[in-house]
Amino acid sequence: MDKLKAGVIGATGYAGFELVRLLLAHPEVELKSVSSVSYKGERISDIYPQLTGICDLVLTDDEAVTSDCDIIFASLPAGHSEPMAKKCFESGKLFIDMGADFRLKDEKDYTEWYGGHYSEKELHEAAVYSIPELHRRLLKNIKDTKDVKSTKGIENIKESEESESFSHKKGLIIANPGCYVTSICLGLYPAIAAGAVDTESIIADSKSGATGAGRGLALNTHFTECNEAFSPYKTACHRHTPEIEQVLNEISGKSFKLTFVPHLLPANRGIESTIYASFKEGFDFLKVREIYEKAYGEEKFVKILPDGMTANIKNIKYSNFCHISLHEDKRTGRLIIVSVLDNMVKGAAGQAVQNMNIACGFEEDTALCMIPTAF
Repeated sequence: MDKLKAGVIGATGYAGFELVRLLLAHPEVELKSVSSVSYKGERISDIYPQLTGICDLVLTDDEAVTSDCDIIFASLPAGHSEPMAKKCFESGKLFIDMGADFRLKDEKDYTEWYGGHYSEKELHEAAVYSIPELHRRLLKNIKDTKDVKSTKGIENIKESEESESFSHKKGLIIANPGCYVTSICLGLYPAIAAGAVDTESIIADSKSGATGAGRGLALNTHFTECNEAFSPYKTACHRHTPEIEQVLNEISGKSFKLTFVPHLLPANRGIESTIYASFKEGFDFLKVREIYEKAYGEEKFVKILPDGMTANIKNIKYSNFCHISLHEDKRTGRLIIVSVLDNMVKGAAGQAVQNMNIACGFEEDTALCMIPTAF
C-alpha cells in the first residue's frame, strides 16, 4: 500500500522540527514537503544540521505543502491556520492544527484571549478537538469512513457532539491541544469524571521549559534572563486558561473555573503541573488512586506512578509519555496531583502524530515508542 504523504507548515520552529523528527520515523507516511516563511529556498538540514543526509528537503511555501500532501500539520501562530484548513478540508485532506485557531469552541473566548475572530465558522463547527486519551472516539478513520475501534474516552461528552464519519469528500480538521492543557487535563480527568474532588477550588500550578516560548527571540528566554531564574508569568491570564476550562467543562458537565498560574523553568523541555483539589465526601486517597489506575490502566502513554514516587520531567524527556503521581495532604484533606510531560512531544508534536495515527487507523503508538533518556 502506498504511504500517505505528510507535510509540515512552519517546519523550522521547535514544534515543527519535532514533527519532522517523528514523521521521518513513521513507517506509514512519507514526509513529502516542508515550509518556512523565514527560510524558504533553504534546505531544512541547513537549519537543523542533525538532519544532514537524513532529510534534505528544500523549504517551500505553504501552498506547496497543502497541494502536495494528504496530511498537513500546521505549526503556526494563532490567526494563521484558517485559510489553509479551509483548502485542506474542501480537498478531503487531514489538517492537524498545532496552534490555537481551532481549540476554542466559543468564538467569544477566542476573541477575548487571542484578539481574533472566526472567518470560517463552519470549519470550527466541523473541527475535532482531541487529547487522544480523552477524545479518541471522536476521531474518524481517514482510510474508509469507519469509526475508530477504540471508544475509550470522556464518557460525559454528549453524543450530539460527535462528528460525522470522515470521508474523502470532506476533510478532517483536528485541533491539537495546548501543552499546559494536556498536562492539567490528563492529571485531573479521572478525579473530575468520578466526582471525587470539589470543582470549586482547584489550583493548577504549572512550569514549562523555555522551548514553550518558541524559537523566536524574546528577552525573557535569553540565556542570561532565564538561567538561574524562576518566576510565574501571565499570572491568572494565560491563554490556555479557557481551553483548560473547556475540557474540564466537558468532563464535569457543568461550568468550571480554576486558578492557573504558569512559570518559566530554566530548562529546555518539560511541563510540570502540580494540581491541588479537595476530596469530596465519600472519597479518600486510596479510592482515588484506584480510580486513576482504572482510568489509565490500559493507556499506552499515561502512567500512574507507584506510591512514594514523584513525577519528574527528567523521566519523560523526548518521549510521548505523561507521568502522574498522586499525593495526599492529610492535614488539609487535599489531593495533590503531579503531572509531567515533554512539552514538545506529548504536549505538541507527539500528540499530533498520536492524533494522526488514530484518525488514519494506524496503531496509536506508531513512531512514538521512544523510551525517555536517563539524562
